[in-house]
Amino acid sequence: MTASFVMRFFYIYTVLQLLKIFIQAGLWLFCHKIHLKNKQLFKTAGPLLIIANHPNSFLDALIIGSYYKRRVYFLARGDAFKKPIHRFLLESLNMIPVYRLREGKEFLHLNDYAFNKSIDLLSKGYAVLIFIEGICINSNELQPFKKGTARILEGVQKINVHPKIHIAGIAFNQFRGIGKTVNLDISEMNNIPLIQNSKDRVVFNQIVFEQLKQNIQIPTTPTKFNTNNLFYKIHLPFYNLIKNFVAEKTKDTVFFDSVLFTVLLFTYPLFIISLFFILNIFHLPTTIILVILLSLPIMGKRVQE
Repeated sequence: MTASFVMRFFYIYTVLQLLKIFIQAGLWLFCHKIHLKNKQLFKTAGPLLIIANHPNSFLDALIIGSYYKRRVYFLARGDAFKKPIHRFLLESLNMIPVYRLREGKEFLHLNDYAFNKSIDLLSKGYAVLIFIEGICINSNELQPFKKGTARILEGVQKINVHPKIHIAGIAFNQFRGIGKTVNLDISEMNNIPLIQNSKDRVVFNQIVFEQLKQNIQIPTTPTKFNTNNLFYKIHLPFYNLIKNFVAEKTKDTVFFDSVLFTVLLFTYPLFIISLFFILNIFHLPTTIILVILLSLPIMGKRVQE
């Protein structure tokens, strides 16, 4: 193993860890509360297949993946990978493209790559997250399952690799905007069946359906804000600008929440920097300015009742 390889691995690992911390901080601001059940499972080592429902586009993967104490790969809609820059960014976030018939028959052969890549990752001891419904419609209700998850498990069992399986039920009190409450319930599947044919795949999906249905606990707490709070009013123009921009760009899609979170994640630091220069105009001491700016996200979080 060469020194350059070790340095490259260390660099990638460091970047990914910092990105995970950045995302967790963003989720803390974006969501009012994320309730976690069975937190000890996030430390699971070895080959791991995470099976989840899919109510809120890429935000589901960001929330689930950010809490595992390891690198998590996951399958994502192939149409999001069409532009080279998008492909580069999404693959950097451990996403593997998977295509559906509606995206064109010419892409379906690429699904063999997604399945083989997932099997290869599991065989090497990695964690792979799969949304078994294969579709997102911004609903906490389970949709009919696809066969891809069972196919991947069948493939990995054929090479005598037997991953642990986590069933991740994620549910939201609302699908548009900040201040949401999220329930994430993880459980481990016991007595994993051996899959050898189509009948076994159907039985496996039925087992997953029953366990996943129990893990989806829809939050009943409504999203509320203290609109009279000064920090709410400071953030409101910036938030409305981003929200309206994203709403236009994601019109008639299920990507509003995930795109809104991503844009806010990377533009909020620019908002803070802009306020720094504005406050400098009033010749305030730098220490006072920094205290104000550091308190903004904390106090902004507190306007969520």
